[in-house]
Parts: sequence; structure tokens; C-alpha cells
Amino acid sequence: MEREAKEAQEAGRVRVIVQDNGPIHRCKEVQQLWAKWEKMGLYLFFLPKYCSQMNPIELEWQHLKKDELSGQMFDDELDLAYAVINGVEARGKRGNYTTERIKFDQAVSY
Repeated sequence: MEREAKEAQEAGRVRVIVQDNGPIHRCKEVQQLWAKWEKMGLYLFFLPKYCSQMNPIELEWQHLKKDELSGQMFDDELDLAYAVINGVEARGKRGNYTTERIKFDQAVSY
């Protein structure tokens, strides 16, 4: 989100990001940054709880689990992570949309 806020500030344009109500999105550490981000031009909009029809990623996760990961067994979390990455990339190619991997530099404890 820091990167998004900086880009909004540099462009001089408001940026709105829609998020679900996952605990990581609303943890205390993140809440403390909301005012700073808003001053930089980044605003967060939270979907209503349990509103999967308004959260397109829910449908993507459903298809990912049903189509790309179904019937597979994984030896460990790393194998699962690579399968998810490959599945997202495959869905992107089939749907003709781009995907981007983001590396988080700092872990947030909650």
C-alpha cells in the first residue's frame, strides 16, 4: 500500500483500492497508516462482510481451486504456493489479462 500511496501522491491523483475485510487489511498496524495514506491520495474502500458477489477475487479463487488445483496433493506449503502461482498465471493467459506477483518487503504482525 505504501507503493500505491506514493504513486498516487506523485501523480497528484486520488487512488481508491477496494478490499475485503480480511484481518490483514484491518489490523492495528494497517489502521495506523490509513490517515497517512489518505493525505497522500490513497483511499481504501471495504466491501461489506460476506459479500462474495461484490468481490471478484472470490470467483477467481473458486475457479482456481476447482480447475487448477483440484485433485492435487502437495508435499508442503512451497509446492502449494508454486501451484497457486502457476494456476493464477494460467488463468491470466486463458482470460487474456495480466497478472503481477508482488513481494512484500516487511511482515505485518497481527
